[in-house]
Amino acid sequence: MIDVHGYAALNAQSPLTPFRFSRREVGKQDVLIKIQYCGICHSDVHQARDEWGGSLFPMVPGHEIVGTVEKVGASVKQFSVGQTVGVGCFVDSCRTCQACKKGLEQYCEGHLAFTYNGKERDGVTPTYGGYSTKVVVDQRYIVRIPKRLRPEEAAPLLCAGITTYSPLRHWGVGKNHRLAVVGLGGLGHMAVKIGKALGAHVTVLSHSDKKQADAKRLGAQAYYSTAKPETLTQLTKRFDFILDTVSAPHDLNAYLELLKTDGTMILVGVPDKPAQLGAFPLIMRRRRLVGSLIGGIQETQEMLDFCGTHKFGADVEVIPIQQVNAAYDRVVRGDVRYRFVIDMASLNEPHAEPA
Repeated sequence: MIDVHGYAALNAQSPLTPFRFSRREVGKQDVLIKIQYCGICHSDVHQARDEWGGSLFPMVPGHEIVGTVEKVGASVKQFSVGQTVGVGCFVDSCRTCQACKKGLEQYCEGHLAFTYNGKERDGVTPTYGGYSTKVVVDQRYIVRIPKRLRPEEAAPLLCAGITTYSPLRHWGVGKNHRLAVVGLGGLGHMAVKIGKALGAHVTVLSHSDKKQADAKRLGAQAYYSTAKPETLTQLTKRFDFILDTVSAPHDLNAYLELLKTDGTMILVGVPDKPAQLGAFPLIMRRRRLVGSLIGGIQETQEMLDFCGTHKFGADVEVIPIQQVNAAYDRVVRGDVRYRFVIDMASLNEPHAEPA
């Protein structure tokens, strides 16, 4: 076994704290990765605090992993020692269901092994995530990080990037389309960058005017505050697509009215309360309301290459691991622009939260 140290939540009430554990030895298809950076996703907070239920403790969060290859198994041909690679939201799948065969591993109908808070192929061994020094992953679930991307800015792409890229590509968003992005946070800021790069006319809808300058800097051509009562009326039947990234409860019916005939509203945010949905906003203009979950391995590589070609990653604030608990509180308050990324070199420093 390989000795590893990281940070873990020991239970739903405890702060993250230093934690030592073991990874499996490198098998024939495995790659040992020395982790350089790991992004903080809002879902890390939800799961570490068991807000969705079913959390497994102790839990080492982190599914936005970038690092360098330290060792490869005998059958590994895709990766070599010293290469910069990434690991996203899952580290294995059944490989035999129709979804897996189509490269849609995120919709695996058998056993999808999440990068943390899950179980490995044996159904027993817990998976531990990227808030740690090293990880061992089957080569089939690893992606290359393009040289044009800074590793710390690439890390959030493995969740926030693919979560927004996948539905925009699936529904064919591109030139001559009007795209509204609801919410300008970790997901929303990537949706703006990707939507603009795809050629769409991008509008940001946010609850205040505070992020208007940021939206324009990121590539949005228009910005509206939904706190103003006239905004939704003004934008009726304006958009071909809406990408809704908001995880707070809000009225989906009001936003559906912003779609043209045959328009599509895509949900990627996860509010904690069920939405009330009326039939008329859908029926009267043949609108669609759909959802999307990350992407498969091939599509994740496509997304990284796309971002590399267009020379953008995520907007990040890099922190030492010792600030992770304070960062969690700031994520909940929305006090980050736009993604925290942990510098894993800091794991070698003493444990101390800032005053």
